[in-house]
Amino acid sequence: MAWDLRGEYIENCNCDLFCPCLLGPRDAESKRALARPTQGHCDIMLLFHIEQGRHEGVSLDGLNVALAYFIPGIMAHGNWSIATYLDARAAAPQREALRRIFRGEAGGPMGRVAAIVSTWYEPRAAEITYRREGFRRRFAVHQVMEIEVEGIIGKDGKTEVWVQNVHHGACHTMASAIGRRSWYRDHGFAWDHSGKNAHYGPFDWNG
Repeated sequence: MAWDLRGEYIENCNCDLFCPCLLGPRDAESKRALARPTQGHCDIMLLFHIEQGRHEGVSLDGLNVALAYFIPGIMAHGNWSIATYLDARAAAPQREALRRIFRGEAGGPMGRVAAIVSTWYEPRAAEITYRREGFRRRFAVHQVMEIEVEGIIGKDGKTEVWVQNVHHGACHTMASAIGRRSWYRDHGFAWDHSGKNAHYGPFDWNG
């Protein structure tokens, strides 16, 4: 099924600045990260704000999808667990399209991720909010997670530090950022990533 998504990606994880998974060694075949996360495991909260999107003729414009990843060790070693939250504003055909894309069933980047996921929590419809203000990004899943990140300003004092041509499943150009307010409570997990590593940047997916 043909589909495409474009928009903004936001991430906040439990690594110290800067995440070693981005710039560390990679598996030669899969290109997945071989660096050990700074806490020994990886807890990641992330959001995809879809500015423009379509799946088999179904518009996905303006919708949000949030995910939470638990990775017990080195990324390339697998055994990931993923919880998915789909925008409650989505009609049934839109929700099914988002579920297929972010479960990896429609191929694309999440199709590659799916190969190393051992636990998929059932996707949930939820109220998801997204705000973009200058160098700050905020998103929240009602009663589940709340994230605010702020871009790290570079030498010019005017723009963020941007990382180009980076190995990452969501986007290849991203701003370095720090979590200002960050928590997640669901599926037995309780995280607070305030003061930890964060990123945001444009994503452009298709399958």
